[in-house]
Amino acid sequence: MVRVTKAVAMQRLGDVTGDRQFWCQNGQVFKNLYDMEAAFGGMDDNTFRHHVSETRNDFSNWVRDVIGDEKLARDLQKSAAPAQAGKAVTSRIAWLRSKI
Repeated sequence: MVRVTKAVAMQRLGDVTGDRQFWCQNGQVFKNLYDMEAAFGGMDDNTFRHHVSETRNDFSNWVRDVIGDEKLARDLQKSAAPAQAGKAVTSRIAWLRSKI
């Protein structure tokens, strides 16, 4: 497990480069956790279900593989709806900001 230092928190809250951005089925693009948080606020169930099924979770995979946040990835894996996922992201952003 990576110790979350100020530098790690800043990296996780920062923007990712173009080829590592998340391209959502509804046309939204996330370049950071703030974009993801905002997207979940207005995301419909069809868009969410396009990215989340019993066998995959694109949001969780992106957070783990691109952002590097295992805890948030696990929380997103458990999320069954956009509001629940948004709450997980909001909570994690607040925690990461407290490390800066």
